[in-house]
Amino acid sequence: MTRPEPGSTADVTVDRTVGIDAPPGAVYRLIADITGWPQIFASIVHAEVVEDRLVGRAVREQTVRVWALAGERVESWTSRRILDPSAGEVCFEQIVTAEPVLRMGGRWRIEPTDDGATRLVLSHRYRTVPGDAAAAGRVAEAVADNSATSMAALRNHAELGERHDALQFAFRTAVDIDGSTEDVYAYLQQAERWPERLPHIVRTRVTGAGEGLAHLDMDSRTPDGRLHHTVSVRVCFPDRHTIVFKQRRLPVVMSAHTGRWQLAEVRAASGAPRVRATAWHTITLDPEGVRGTYGVEATTAEARRHLRAALSTNSGATLSHAKQYAEAARTGA
Repeated sequence: MTRPEPGSTADVTVDRTVGIDAPPGAVYRLIADITGWPQIFASIVHAEVVEDRLVGRAVREQTVRVWALAGERVESWTSRRILDPSAGEVCFEQIVTAEPVLRMGGRWRIEPTDDGATRLVLSHRYRTVPGDAAAAGRVAEAVADNSATSMAALRNHAELGERHDALQFAFRTAVDIDGSTEDVYAYLQQAERWPERLPHIVRTRVTGAGEGLAHLDMDSRTPDGRLHHTVSVRVCFPDRHTIVFKQRRLPVVMSAHTGRWQLAEVRAASGAPRVRATAWHTITLDPEGVRGTYGVEATTAEARRHLRAALSTNSGATLSHAKQYAEAARTGA
C-alpha cells in the first residue's frame, strides 16, 4: 500500500490478494455480473447496469449504479467499468464521488494458478481531500474493511461450485389488477400502513434513508401462526413503479434474500388496460442453516419448498389486498 502524507495530492494505491479454489472463468463471471452482487455481498442492496456497449473484441464498457449499506446509511454511486474477459480484468472508476473522496477507482484481476484455481487481486486507487488526515484515515479503513469482506464473500460464493444451483433460487407471484398503477404502487410503497391493511402484518416501522430509500422493520405472522421479525432496506423507483428490497436480518436458513415489487401495464382479453403486479424473491440458502432448521437429513429441495410456500403466501396476500384497494379506488367503492 502507498499512503501519501496528509496534504499530498498523490493517489493512494491498495492491493489485496486472495486464493480461490474455483476456476478463473467462474470467478470472472461473478465479478462481471454486477446485478448478482446483492446475493454475494452483504453490503450491496441493489446494483444495475445503466449502459452497456461493446468497445472492442469481447471488451465491454458499462455504466453501473450501486446502492450499498455503510453502517446504517445507504450510499449510492455511479461507476464506469471496463470488462475484458480475455485479460481476466474488470476495471472500475466512480464517475461522481463525494467528499472527502476526490477519486475512487481500481481493478479486479483474475489470474489462473497452476492447479486450475484462481489468484484474485483487488486494487484500489483513490485520492482524498488534501490536508485532512482524519478523513484520509476513515477512507483508508473503509477501503480495507470493504476489500477484505468483499473478497471473502466472493471466495465463499465461488467455491460453492455446482452446489450454487441448488442453494440459490428465484420465484415470483403475480396478480392482475383492474386499477391504476399509481394506486397499486402507493399501496406497496406505504409500508407504514400495512398493519392496518394486511392481516398478516403485525407491526412496521419505516425510517427514511434518503431520497427513494427506506429501512423497514417489520413483524409478520407466518402461515403456521408464528411471529416473524424482518429488517429490510428498500429502494423505491416511482418512475418505474418498482420497489427493490434486501433483507438485512435473516433466518438461519438463508444467507441472502433480495426481491422486488414490480408493476407493468398489460391488456385483458377485452383489450382493456390492467396492472400486473409481481412480487419477485431471490434466495440463497445456508446449508448449515437448512440442517439446523429442518433437520440433519433435510435437503435443499425441501427448504426451497418451505420457503417458497411461506413467501408466496405472504406476497400473494399483500397483492390480493393491493388489488382490492386499487379496484375499489377506481370504482369509488
